[in-house]
Amino acid sequence: MRDSVLVTGGAGFIGANFTWHWCAAQPHSRVTVLDALTNAGNLSSIEALSRGGRIRFVHGDIRDFELVHSTLQAHAIDTIVHFAAETHVDRSIATPAAFISTNVIGTQTLLDAARAAWLDGRSAPVPHRFHHVSTDEVYGSLNAGDPPFTESSPYAPSSPYAASKAAADHLVRAYARTYGIECTINNCSNNYGPHQSPEKLVPLCIINMLEGKPLPIYGKGLNVRDWLHVQDHCRAIESILLAREAGRTWLVGGLSESTNFDLVGRLSR
Repeated sequence: MRDSVLVTGGAGFIGANFTWHWCAAQPHSRVTVLDALTNAGNLSSIEALSRGGRIRFVHGDIRDFELVHSTLQAHAIDTIVHFAAETHVDRSIATPAAFISTNVIGTQTLLDAARAAWLDGRSAPVPHRFHHVSTDEVYGSLNAGDPPFTESSPYAPSSPYAASKAAADHLVRAYARTYGIECTINNCSNNYGPHQSPEKLVPLCIINMLEGKPLPIYGKGLNVRDWLHVQDHCRAIESILLAREAGRTWLVGGLSESTNFDLVGRLSR
């Protein structure tokens, strides 16, 4: 039972889709969304839920310990689903410090606030859960013919973004082991679907095709990625939260691998 859920980054692409999914699938659960509404957040994605009183919206930064801690206490949060992150690989190469600040320091701040609310107080909710949403990019990239990643694949991040998410994964596991926070992690493959930022590959290609612009393929486009519809990802997270024990990691994918070159070709047909 997850009575009171905090969704960080709940106005972003995957976070907003999860918020809609959870509200529909778990109508008994109280939902609070925390989002800084940076370039990745779009309040209109969840505005109908907010207007209807189905969710509470808190405008703020996951790096603000006092805000996060007071939110956890005020709404008796027993579950955190942590989506909030800087996610664009190219921007991470240009400005890596922003990715370290949000993805690493932000995750650490959330964990510290959760520890204070859940483990240091007499009225802490039991059980609780900190679920961290990560990426398969922590494992590096696949070449044609390589087998899919598994939960036991070695970490080999190849961009500042991937390295920052790998660091966040390690922090979550360390806080679970050191302090006893009940944590789970899922590393997902590339998502696509409603509310996705137009800077991402699939919507960017569609927009460029509609506007008659060149299609964006970096290099030879031969890197292999697995593709997953965001609704399938949301169902997987729900399953982990409701039916899976703490202390484990799941790799969530669509078993739909493709090079960027082939993907863009299929979109253009």
